[in-house]
Amino acid sequence: MLQIHVEDANSYTICRPIGELDAYTVGQFRETLAELAAVPRLLIDLSEVPFMDSAGLGALIGGIRRAREADGEVTVACSRPTLTRLLHTTGFDRIVPVTETVDEAVDALLNPDADAT
Repeated sequence: MLQIHVEDANSYTICRPIGELDAYTVGQFRETLAELAAVPRLLIDLSEVPFMDSAGLGALIGGIRRAREADGEVTVACSRPTLTRLLHTTGFDRIVPVTETVDEAVDALLNPDADAT
């Protein structure tokens, strides 16, 4: 079961999926990211995602692509070592900043010219 919380902060929107992102739940995540494609600054917090398969990764990449096509900025916060390793191994962290904490992701989002990894 996947829950997705979306919150509007002062100058960005945070998308917080809670649960596994896999072939069974990815449709809901993909739809949410499509709805958020037009927001100027999007932070995706994966801290409550214990597992993500290739379908989840594909939805994440697709959502980021749509946001970028709309001239949006995106960062990802992920405090789970297994997911962070997946994002680094696949080169995902070369596409968008991946940080360990939400605070670091907010900083990278609001200051995109700074070196945040």
